[in-house]
Amino acid sequence: MFAMLISNQEKLRYQKLQDDQAQDWEARCCSCGMCCGVKDGDPCEELVLQDNGQYWCKVYPHRFGIHKTKSGRSFPCVPIRHILHESWPGGEGCRYKQMLKDFYPNRL
Repeated sequence: MFAMLISNQEKLRYQKLQDDQAQDWEARCCSCGMCCGVKDGDPCEELVLQDNGQYWCKVYPHRFGIHKTKSGRSFPCVPIRHILHESWPGGEGCRYKQMLKDFYPNRL
């Protein structure tokens, strides 16, 4: 069996690359709240409207899993990449969807 030896320096470089890419991905969000139900009228109960018109999630670091909407309906909060292929009210304004459209114009 072939075993690849990876130095600690290479592991650290790879981890930094992943961290940088995650920060870049997160920075693309415009905090519109559309993926959290703002446009359909029954958003997640954890979503808060800020004075600047953007939304933020009170439990963002621990958001994945079952949550409730303001009306009490349960739903699973999932990573955005799991639903980018779907349609939701206001989704056409999602920066993640717009970015993917630039790369794959005939797929979304």
